[in-house]
Amino acid sequence: MRASIDYADAQIVTLALRRANAGGIANILDYIPEGVTLLPNTSGARNAEEAVRIARLARECGCGDFIKIEVIHDSKYLLPDNYETIKATETLAKEGFVVMPYMYPDLNAARDLKNAGAASVMPLGAPIGSNKGLCTRDFIKILIDEIDLPVIVDAGIGRPSQACEAMELGAAACMVNTAIATAGDIPAMAGAFKHAIQAGRAAYLAGLGRVRETASASSPLTGFLEG
Repeated sequence: MRASIDYADAQIVTLALRRANAGGIANILDYIPEGVTLLPNTSGARNAEEAVRIARLARECGCGDFIKIEVIHDSKYLLPDNYETIKATETLAKEGFVVMPYMYPDLNAARDLKNAGAASVMPLGAPIGSNKGLCTRDFIKILIDEIDLPVIVDAGIGRPSQACEAMELGAAACMVNTAIATAGDIPAMAGAFKHAIQAGRAAYLAGLGRVRETASASSPLTGFLEG
């Protein structure tokens, strides 16, 4: 994990509260460098009430005010419950949390999350851990175009090229785990994601070139001998 953070130059690391036990030999906090923002998540929560309780516990444990809301009661596909997520977001935003909800990319739900006080929205690209990439690409693009909040693509990204594409769309960031954790060379893959995300962001800021249905010569085919 430390290698993936260092080589990816990660700025935020999400962690489940149940894996951040104080003391012992397997404290995840021991492997997160200073200066990296902790983003505890509410993994395991099946409804808004459970998510709120986990968020409050994370704050009491000293993990700060950032919280990633995950409300999942579908054990087969692990899809987020947007309705319960909105409820939890509203409660926690009023308590001063910086709420970053994991959600299915639905425009109406994203608008409700913004109105509830979300600091960002985190739509899934594909089911958690699937490495299938941007299966919800078109819906993520709608959120980027219509929601005045940072859009962080979370879950399902399997290749650096897919992260690059998400950034080219205008995403603010990508959350990556399985694609790096299951790679043959973790440091090398983490570095590949870093460069892909940087390239995608640079391309977005530069303004992507036009797309045409027919060929168009990049250099004039006539007139170059005139003078």
